[in-house]
Amino acid sequence: MNSREPTSEVASLLDRYLIDLDDTKLDDAWARSLFTEDARIVFPMSAHEGIDGLAAYHRDALAAFERTQHINSPAVVDLTGGDRARLRANLVSTHVHHPDAAQEQLFVAGTLTTGEARRTPGGWRLSELSFRVVWTTGVPPRQGASG
Repeated sequence: MNSREPTSEVASLLDRYLIDLDDTKLDDAWARSLFTEDARIVFPMSAHEGIDGLAAYHRDALAAFERTQHINSPAVVDLTGGDRARLRANLVSTHVHHPDAAQEQLFVAGTLTTGEARRTPGGWRLSELSFRVVWTTGVPPRQGASG
C-alpha cells in the first residue's frame, strides 16, 4: 500500500500519463497501471472508452508525429469522497511533425486538462481525462489524431 497522500497519488497519475506519452512503450500493462477498466479519454478530435484498446488508441494518435513533449502544471486535486477525486491542470503539448509532413514543423496546443480518479484495489487510477484546447499555434494534426 502506498503511504503517500491521496492528492499526491492522483496528481502523480497525470504526471506519469503525460511523461509516458513522450517516451514509454504504451501497452496494455501501461494502461492498466494508470486507468480504471471503464476509463474515458476525451480529446477535441476523438475519444475512447474502456481499458480495452486504450494503449492502441494512444499509439495510433501519437504515430501522426515524429515525437511529442507534454509539459503540465502541478495538478490541483480535490477529494470528492474517500475513494474519488477530481483533478485539473494546465498543459502545453508540443507535437513535432514527421519530416516533410507539414510546412511548419510544430503544432503546439495550450490545454485545460480535467479528470477524475478512483481508488481501486490496485491503488488510485484515472477514470476520466478530458482535454479542452485553449489556444494553438502551428499546423494541427490530421483529423482523428489526439495527444
